[in-house]
Amino acid sequence: MFKSTNGTQPIAKAPSLSRREFFKGSAAALVIGAYLPMLVGKRAQAHNHNATALTANAFVRVDNQGLVTILSKHIEFGQGVFTGLATLVAEEMDADWSQMRAEHAPADNSQYQNLFFGVQGTGGSTAIANSYQQMRQAGAAARYLLVNAAAKEWGVAPTEIQIQQGRITHRSTGKQAGFGDFVSLASTIKLPEQEMPLKSPDNFILIGQSLPKLDTDVKSNGAAVYTEDLHLDEMVAAIVSHAPNFGATIKRIDSSAATQSHGVLSVKQIANDRVAVYAKTTFDAIRGSRLLQIEWDNTHAEMRSSETLKSEFKKAVSSKGVSVAERGDAEKIIAADEDKLDVEMVFPYLAHAPMEPLDAVVHFQGNKVEAWFGSQLPTVDQGAIAQVFGISPNNVSIEVMLSGGSFGRRAQPDAGLAVEAALVAKAYDKQVPVKTVWTREDDIRGGRYRPMAVHKIAASLDDNGDISAWKHNVAVQSILKGSPFEGMMQNGIDPSSIEGIPDMPYPITHFSLQLHDMEVGVPVLWWRSVGHTHTAYAVETMIDTLLERAERDPIQGRLALMKNHPRETGVLKAVDKMVKKAGPVAEGRARGVAVVKSFGSYVAQIAEVSNLNNMPKVHKVWCAVDCGIALNPNVIKAQIEGGLGYGLDAMLYGEVTLNDDGQVAQSNFHDYQVMRIQDMPDVETMIVSSSEAPTGIGEPGTPPIAPAVSNAWRRLTGQFVTELPFVKGTKTA
Repeated sequence: MFKSTNGTQPIAKAPSLSRREFFKGSAAALVIGAYLPMLVGKRAQAHNHNATALTANAFVRVDNQGLVTILSKHIEFGQGVFTGLATLVAEEMDADWSQMRAEHAPADNSQYQNLFFGVQGTGGSTAIANSYQQMRQAGAAARYLLVNAAAKEWGVAPTEIQIQQGRITHRSTGKQAGFGDFVSLASTIKLPEQEMPLKSPDNFILIGQSLPKLDTDVKSNGAAVYTEDLHLDEMVAAIVSHAPNFGATIKRIDSSAATQSHGVLSVKQIANDRVAVYAKTTFDAIRGSRLLQIEWDNTHAEMRSSETLKSEFKKAVSSKGVSVAERGDAEKIIAADEDKLDVEMVFPYLAHAPMEPLDAVVHFQGNKVEAWFGSQLPTVDQGAIAQVFGISPNNVSIEVMLSGGSFGRRAQPDAGLAVEAALVAKAYDKQVPVKTVWTREDDIRGGRYRPMAVHKIAASLDDNGDISAWKHNVAVQSILKGSPFEGMMQNGIDPSSIEGIPDMPYPITHFSLQLHDMEVGVPVLWWRSVGHTHTAYAVETMIDTLLERAERDPIQGRLALMKNHPRETGVLKAVDKMVKKAGPVAEGRARGVAVVKSFGSYVAQIAEVSNLNNMPKVHKVWCAVDCGIALNPNVIKAQIEGGLGYGLDAMLYGEVTLNDDGQVAQSNFHDYQVMRIQDMPDVETMIVSSSEAPTGIGEPGTPPIAPAVSNAWRRLTGQFVTELPFVKGTKTA
């Protein structure tokens, strides 16, 4: 079931290895447990999260074969975090890349807290940003122990010991050894209390190199283990039937046909809105669930259609909302301007649609629970599972599995998947492992979408063609409100609802931003790049249109506006240079540009577009990115391409709608259309050199693509698309 690997592949832990056994250590393995600095300072403060100064961490294990395994507190779901964190450790250890391995850390908030969140978790493109110093310190601590062990063994001063490519040497005597030779002795050496000295960037050997990803081979040859690959002794499969309307409850169940279906073992109501079908196989459970006859009570259900909600959102933005930012008198200037640009933009619900739908295995064993799944918030899930079973979180162990994508889908602040899988396991007649699997239809219809949003923006130009006033109203459903993370709201405002608008790099003297927090019964969740998915489109298409009205070049006009924002200016100049090198635009095509800062990173994109059957055909995208120190250029470029493709897919086709009964109309990829490979443009990416600390890269490629394509489309056709997705048609402002 769990396959050992070699080469540069990660070593998967066997399920029998307990957390206690891992931390014990032995003569055969060196576990680095040290006081490592929490990442406080500017980046942590900017995220408005508190962190204590020091905490004990264990991130590195060295075995007697010299293999170095890093314990990743962040889930690996294709974004390259295993590789990134291992690079940081290897750099400070002076290890050879062939020695490096990676595994998921166990659920333990005291050891593996995300320093920006306050809980163990992955999201917000924070993995490398919050672990940069921490993992380097862990690597430096491992190096210190090995150097001092070698010095003690050889009877020389530690300053005389050198490490290069994983070999420990004492040049004057010619002695050499590998890491594994000193594991036992190094385990007896005490680390100093002060921080380890770290390398100067001038001396980096691995950081900045396009090292091969640690998980590529196992994912290519089938050795990688996902939740769906788990087959434990006595395990049963379960499928859960959910209400067709969000908020509906069960009135009556007829399970007679389901219980008689082949392979079905049991049927249980696990909550007032869910029924689980247990079977020998997942296929048997699916077949049985389709035979359930459930009568639903819609008294408290969300019954409004998408069209009704859209009308209500539009009505909201036509009135005053909660003030987020005010300067000058935008209201007065815009009211007096008969030639103002006044635009209303509509953004639909979006599903995450990762390739691997939700799944989890839970095994209840009296006073303890073991769980295996791709957990994006392990300690949140750990606490939720404990609550379901009425036991201490210390008695819940979570084996974090590789996940086939997420894009935010598994970062559920209410631990929805964990709770459901726990309820399913608890309700079953026997204490055996139970695998709960969501079908693709469950995943598309199951909610937790990118929220619907409506923006109403009015802007005025003065006699010189400068933007004199900007009035912006946003109606959107809060992701944080009512969730366990509600404390992240600021003065009653969910920052993700309006992120990127208050601090846009365009100086406007008279500016107004108001928010309408819409109450809807549709569950919503963070979606790749979160609020920037709609705010960036609104801002960048408006800016571009205003520059066009003022007869100003879209790039030079932006540069003039952004003169006090050097990093935005830097990426825009870089992408402009790339495009000029490519030559003039071909006949029948147009180019559009967008610049967006998100998750601490700066991205400028220029898209070249033609008209194919009244839809944009995106031929090429040039992209410049400044994400601080470039840890691994290949991973950065892959993330930019993936994020760009994800955003392009959404703007062209992505839409979840509620029909007249308030039920989700889409169910699978035949009606929740996704972009096909022939629609993916050629992408050329330049990484702008920077000495700043690394920032996010998993999401920043997503926000600029939609406005860049839309701006190109407007230049090509004269149409300003104000309602997404493009496939619905176009409107001219």
